Amino acid sequence: MKLTITEVSTRDMQSMMQDPKELIVDIRPVSAYNGWTLRQEPRGGHIPGAVSFPISWTRYRLELHDFFKAKGLSPGHSVTLYGYDEKDMEKMLEVVGSAGLEELKVYPHFLEEWVNNPDLPLARLDRYEKLVYPEWLHTLISRGIPPGWDGRPWVICHAHYDNDTDYEEGHIPGAISLNTLDLESPEDWNVREPGELREALLKRGITKDTMVILYGRFSYPRNEDPFPGKRAGQLAAMRSAAVLMYAGVEDVRILNGSILAWETAGYELSTVPVVPKPLEDFGVNIPAHPEYITDMEKAKELLASPGGELVCVRSRNEYTGKVSGYNYIDKTGHIPGAVFGNCGSDAYHMENYRNPDLTMRSYEEVAANWAKAGIVPEKELAFYCGTGWRGSEAFLNAWLMGWPRVSVYDGGWMEWSSDPENPIEKEEEGGGD
Repeated sequence: MKLTITEVSTRDMQSMMQDPKELIVDIRPVSAYNGWTLRQEPRGGHIPGAVSFPISWTRYRLELHDFFKAKGLSPGHSVTLYGYDEKDMEKMLEVVGSAGLEELKVYPHFLEEWVNNPDLPLARLDRYEKLVYPEWLHTLISRGIPPGWDGRPWVICHAHYDNDTDYEEGHIPGAISLNTLDLESPEDWNVREPGELREALLKRGITKDTMVILYGRFSYPRNEDPFPGKRAGQLAAMRSAAVLMYAGVEDVRILNGSILAWETAGYELSTVPVVPKPLEDFGVNIPAHPEYITDMEKAKELLASPGGELVCVRSRNEYTGKVSGYNYIDKTGHIPGAVFGNCGSDAYHMENYRNPDLTMRSYEEVAANWAKAGIVPEKELAFYCGTGWRGSEAFLNAWLMGWPRVSVYDGGWMEWSSDPENPIEKEEEGGGD
């Protein structure tokens, strides 16, 4: 079956943007979709309502028809692609035919017309600059002057859970090792006391004014991890980011897509250890942002409040009570009244919050899935999982979107279920995708 390709104008695109039967697909890198200007364009972001499907994803074994269907394509819909230039479009057209589409539209004027017209709308992630991309980080390392940088001190952290080998076998040049055990206590997996956090950060040369870029090693596919429990992946970076923000580091950033993004971009790793220069003054009392961590008392307040929600960021089997998710937690179920913010397959994966390349999923898709369960920015939200890691990633999703009252219920299921006076619920229902 021959694919029919039709070119649309800027005026056409303005009309299509309002049509629910039009699926508009942004084929640029995720960083451009989020808001970064990668081609020195005057404005960053994407056409409102567009879904993200970068050309780079074609390397993965995606069933394109199923993928487009998951993005909103249904009978009667049409698909329109746009990107930076004609070359990108040609690459995408080579593979998109396998989606079984009979007709495809292309909008080739995004860079020359859309972004240069301030009257045409662009949407972007509120705090997009906190999700950095490999080229930005490489510029920082090689020149010390990435786009938008103001010259403050910076530290790159390779986050891991008690696994020095994870750092030693290869890290981004210049990165220091950050063991999550220095930030949270293994007795209850809660954030460490202020004095302990101060010591952990200062010995790594981190103060409140340091820009900290965090990343982890990518997670292996389910049931294929050669280091079960030790290969924490990008979750270690997400957990560390939440703790550093709580402590008071004012500029915390994540390498979107983990170390995998760095390697995929063609950059080399280093096995030369980096020894940080310790400092003496953090610059502010810890925690400077206590509002980012919720305790059990506050969690109960949110459960009782019509303006708040406790969000369970666990797998469906954990939520319904089939499993606890952890070999060190016996009780199963969920906190009564908590809404379901489905993480994915199990306690160690976040598929529902990740793209195929492990970058963070489109914020618009995350927000749409949350809205089905009543998780909206107007409410005060605390995200929890088993011990705070997945809850930290969900918290960061909301914080990056600019949602004003979000936190991590640090004790999570482990703390709640260990108190015999706390109620537990097991059921088969829950919102979210």
